[in-house]
Amino acid sequence: MDIIRTIREMRTWRKTAGTVAFVPTMGNLHEGHLALVREAKKRADSVAVSIFVNRLQFGQGEDFDRYPRTLQEDAAKLEGEGVSVLFAPDERELYPRVAQRYNIEPPHLQNELCGRFRPGHFRGVATVVAKLFNIVQPDFACFGKKDYQQLAVIKGLVEDLDFPVQIVPVDTGRAADGLALSSRNRYLSETERAQAPRLYRELQNISAELRGGNLAYAELEAAALRNLQQAGWTTDYVEIRRADTLETAHAGDKKLVVLAAARLGGTRLIDNIETDLD
Repeated sequence: MDIIRTIREMRTWRKTAGTVAFVPTMGNLHEGHLALVREAKKRADSVAVSIFVNRLQFGQGEDFDRYPRTLQEDAAKLEGEGVSVLFAPDERELYPRVAQRYNIEPPHLQNELCGRFRPGHFRGVATVVAKLFNIVQPDFACFGKKDYQQLAVIKGLVEDLDFPVQIVPVDTGRAADGLALSSRNRYLSETERAQAPRLYRELQNISAELRGGNLAYAELEAAALRNLQQAGWTTDYVEIRRADTLETAHAGDKKLVVLAAARLGGTRLIDNIETDLD
């Protein structure tokens, strides 16, 4: 596996790489990331993975400085998976003028759900993904469904700006007890880790109610919020949305997604579950 640090080297590699499937990450790789890599390997001649902790998607007071950076361990995992190239630029390489003068501004969706609590986050995501797509020029790009809103923003970016990239959604990786895999899980204390799967269980309960014919969305959302708060969580939201657009769900919608974000101690966890009523 080659480790590339500069845009020039990456573009040189791309000329002879054949078809390319791309997995953008911020590093601290876990089994969920490796599942994306394995899906990418099915799609193309070469697999490129990027590791870059993107300052633009972190808000004031968030964990940019303490976000785990484990490049050596990550590189070993990727080499074991047969990845062709690891693109690991430093910040000055990707943002040579320090302040990015041009940014990608997503539509109203960026200010809903997680965007209500992380202003500017999806602008930062869309901007860095657009840059990486222009540098790597992949034929396919794999993204996990755990970050469901991020996936929706990136799909819209590709559609509206005509990037010649096929977005490949990959199911959320989970621990045996149901907790969605995340680099931030390492922040959880032992007690919090035992409590953490409750978020997914609340989503499962809502999904079961929906499939059983209970379409009282507001009541289902309120019950889950109440259950989490009573268990000591600080909740941002639990919402039922249309799976295709993430617009507010209405009676008659058949393909839904239930999304949630809540804090356990100082750790913010997100999760979702798709629910098909057909």
